[in-house]
Amino acid sequence: MASRLWSIEDVSEYLGVPVQTLYSWRTRHYGPPARKVGKYLRYKEEDVAAWLDSLTLSA
Repeated sequence: MASRLWSIEDVSEYLGVPVQTLYSWRTRHYGPPARKVGKYLRYKEEDVAAWLDSLTLSA
């Protein structure tokens, strides 16, 4: 069975960024990939984790 899709609020909490930041990133084609489900944005947990892992670490 597939895992539950995350809402934008779930991703906001997970990443520790405001919801508005996620909307802003989306308009700039940045951030974890989201899908439109009706009028809602939904995220796959593994996509969010993969996007986060793809970021370079700054020392």
